Amino acid sequence: CEVNTLFFISSSQMFSNSDEAVINKKLPKELLLRIFSFLDVVTLCRCAQVSRSWNVLALDGSNWQRIDLFDFQRDIEGRVVENISKRCGGFLRKLSLRGCLGVGDSALRTFSQNCRNIELLSLNGCTKITDSTCNSLSKFCPKLKHLDLASCTSITNLSLKALSEGCPLLEQLNISWCDQVTKDGIQALVRCCPGLKGLFLKGCTQLEDEALKHIGAHCPELVTLNLQTCSQITDEGLITICRGCHHLQSLCVSGCANITDAILHALGLNCPRLRILEVARCSQLTDVGFTTLARNCHELEKMDLEECVQITDGTLIQLSIHCPRLQVLSLSHCELITDDGIRHLGSGPCAHDRLEVIELDNCPLITDASLEHLKTCHSLDRIELYDCQQITRAGIKRLRTHLPNIKVHAYFAPVTPPPSVGGSRQRFCRCCILL
Repeated sequence: CEVNTLFFISSSQMFSNSDEAVINKKLPKELLLRIFSFLDVVTLCRCAQVSRSWNVLALDGSNWQRIDLFDFQRDIEGRVVENISKRCGGFLRKLSLRGCLGVGDSALRTFSQNCRNIELLSLNGCTKITDSTCNSLSKFCPKLKHLDLASCTSITNLSLKALSEGCPLLEQLNISWCDQVTKDGIQALVRCCPGLKGLFLKGCTQLEDEALKHIGAHCPELVTLNLQTCSQITDEGLITICRGCHHLQSLCVSGCANITDAILHALGLNCPRLRILEVARCSQLTDVGFTTLARNCHELEKMDLEECVQITDGTLIQLSIHCPRLQVLSLSHCELITDDGIRHLGSGPCAHDRLEVIELDNCPLITDASLEHLKTCHSLDRIELYDCQQITRAGIKRLRTHLPNIKVHAYFAPVTPPPSVGGSRQRFCRCCILL
């Protein structure tokens, strides 16, 4: 509040182009520098144009410890990154170049040489990046803890080997969609980075169970693991993860169609702190597995069970009894779920104060009765009801009388009008007209 007041009172005096402006006389440079440290990139750049003294203060390296260019300017060239690195030097701790398509290996080599204290670096979507950048980071940035290389599709095992040699403090790595990475790269990484807590391997389609065995053996501190669409993995590899990573709190294996209830049993027996589980499109999972999971993992907050087509109300009964912290639940395309399962969920301990989102798209047995069961869920913020043919507008209206702020996403197919009597003119429903 004080900072805002300072920058808006007496603008004719405070923002004079003269270095003799009142603000420069009244406040010591150390205090101005401290104020500037709270400003974002855009505001700092504006302040740098006020006067010579402000230019020096605003561009002082100590003000540029955290930079995120995603919301500022993404079409930057490599020379801009080089200039930033020279300006910030050892002060810079966090830099996000997410979506900066023009930045390549050369600029990041200069950056690595100048900003050796960098701890968090996001290069998500910087598609020009190759293994050369990771070699530079390995050579000059030993304090690196968080690195995001998602969608840098030229990255190979060589990058992981380089990071393992030069960045032993690495805690979080995102190489989603880097589909050239194999078990050899994962093995090299985890053997030399024992403090890894987050691994995001979404879309790394060459990974097999052998890679997961290396993770389970060498990453005892692992908290978050994303293996979405790693379609070759099976129960064997994931069970190793469960047995070796007892601190696991978030697991995504959506699209891994080979897994069975054995995974849910292993999670229940070994990972009691599990908070997030995403198993969409894992069609072999059943009520038996989810029963073991629910009875042992009482801290579950988010579950994505979309297209787990074998589950029934039995799963919801177990969740309602044993998972009082549940906030988000997706049951889309779980066609065996009925109003009775929603009744148990709505009367469970999570319902009144915790449950925020429930997705019921394409659950054909759900009726307006389910909405009645959910009306006491005071924290419910959103419900998805697309293609629930037995849900009516009247049922949604009644729900809104109890939860006036709830977001209801539903679709009611327009009735196609009958053909005109005696006419040959073609008629379309609203969907066809839109298409």
